[in-house]
Amino acid sequence: MIEKLARKLKDAVCARGVSVAAAESCTGGCVSGAITEIPGSSAFFKGAVVSYSNGVKEKTLGVPRSVLEQFGAVSSECAAAMAQGARALLNADFAVSVTGIAGPDGGSPLKPVGTVWFGLCGPHGVSTQMKRFEGGRADVRRQSVENALLLLIGAVEGLSDE
Repeated sequence: MIEKLARKLKDAVCARGVSVAAAESCTGGCVSGAITEIPGSSAFFKGAVVSYSNGVKEKTLGVPRSVLEQFGAVSSECAAAMAQGARALLNADFAVSVTGIAGPDGGSPLKPVGTVWFGLCGPHGVSTQMKRFEGGRADVRRQSVENALLLLIGAVEGLSDE
């Protein structure tokens, strides 16, 4: 499924002549790995920041410390800032971000294991989405990669609707 989505992303991006980037936390580079598994990805994939720590989110991606302190790393606000930071840093047309709790521990009643926030930043602004995935750590990470690719595909394909 992931390889099929990555190929679909390549087709969509190449047809429209745009570029993509990523900012990853709980997926640890798996979104980037899925994209770069596809031959020819260097034509459209600008790169990624694996911001597993809050320090990297803040210092590299420009996530405000106040966002991390007030809302936490697993939040709409952080996902939005991560996507904006990756798009700017890597000079991409679109950037997706992923930040969540893959487990098996680290969850809370308000943010249980499987809670993942996604950010998507493009020419028309930034949006976020929250998902709650079931299963173990590998399942949460796999579903997160799939969703991140789907978000990028949807955004890029949406360019033709304008």
